[in-house]
Amino acid sequence: MSVEKIIGDWKNKKFKPVYWLEGEEPFFIDEVVDYAEHKILSEAEAQFNLTIFYGKDADWPSVVNACMGYPMFGERKVVLLKEAQQMKDIDRLENYIQKPLSSTVLVVSYKDKKLDSRTKFSKAVKQHGELLSTKKIYENQLPEWTKQLIESFGLSINHTALLLLVDHIGNDLNRLKNEIKKISINLNNKKIITEDDIENYVGVSKEFNVFELQDAISQKNFSKAIRIIQYFQSNPKAAPLQLILPTLYNYFTKIYTAASLNDHSENALKPFFYNNTFAAKQAITAIKNYGFSGAEKIILLLHEYNLKGIGINNNGAGDASLLKELIVKIMTL
Repeated sequence: MSVEKIIGDWKNKKFKPVYWLEGEEPFFIDEVVDYAEHKILSEAEAQFNLTIFYGKDADWPSVVNACMGYPMFGERKVVLLKEAQQMKDIDRLENYIQKPLSSTVLVVSYKDKKLDSRTKFSKAVKQHGELLSTKKIYENQLPEWTKQLIESFGLSINHTALLLLVDHIGNDLNRLKNEIKKISINLNNKKIITEDDIENYVGVSKEFNVFELQDAISQKNFSKAIRIIQYFQSNPKAAPLQLILPTLYNYFTKIYTAASLNDHSENALKPFFYNNTFAAKQAITAIKNYGFSGAEKIILLLHEYNLKGIGINNNGAGDASLLKELIVKIMTL
C-alpha cells in the first residue's frame, strides 16, 4: 500500500484497524503519522480519542489497553505508536493485531528497519493490518520526485533551479519539503521557482555551483572553471569535493553512453537529461570536445580523484588543489 492510498482512504473516511509503517525512508512514514495525528480526528475529538506512545517508553499492555477502549464523543479512536523499533516486546501486540477493535485506528511507525518476514508476528501484521514498506529514493529519481512535490504546492520550477535544489540538499526528503515550503511562502504571487529563488531562499549560488562547473568542463572553459573552484575554496560548505565528484561522475557516465550512439542530435540526447533542451545542447558540446574515449578517460580520472579525496595516494593536497589538478587533466584531454 502507498502513502497516497492510505491518506486517500482516510480522506474518504475509509479506515482499517491497523496500519504498520516500516522501512528505510522516514519521510513517507512521517507523512502518514502526521496526517493520522492531525487530520483523522477533529480538534475536539482528539482531546478524548487520540493517544500517542513512543516506543522507548511504551509497554505493550498500555498500548493494547488504549486500543481496546471505545471512543468518546466520536466514531473512532486513534492510537499512534511512534518510534516503535525501540519498543521492547513489540511482538506481544500480536494477539491484538489478530483481533483488533474496529473503532480503533492503530498506526505503528517502525523506522529504519523491517520486520523479519519469517516470524509469526510479521505474518499477523500482513494478514490483519495494512502494511506500508518504504524505500529510499534513488538519486536519479530525486529530480522527478521533487518536481512532483513542488507541483503539489501549486508551483512549477525550471530545470536548472530544480537541479540546484536537489544537488544542494540531496536525499533528505524532509529538508527538501521544508525548503520548498519556505520558497513558496516567499514567492508571493509567483508560480514558477527560478535559480534566483534558490539562491535567495535556499542559499545556493546560481553562478558558482557544481552544474556551472559541469558546464565549464563541457565547454573546456578553463577560466570559468577556475573561478568556480576559487569560490568553492572560499566557501568550503558550498560544494565539498565528495559532493562534486559524484555529480560529475553521473554526468560524464551519461556523456560516455550518449557518445557511443551514432546519433548525437538534440532529440537523441534529451532522454538522457530529463528531456531538457539546455542539458542536451550542453551534452552535444561535451561530446564534441571529448568524444567517447575522452569521456571514458574523464570517468577514470574522477575515480582516481575520488580516492585521493578520501586520502588514498594523496600527498596532503586539499579539496581545491585536487579539483584544480583534476580540471587541468580533463581539459588537456
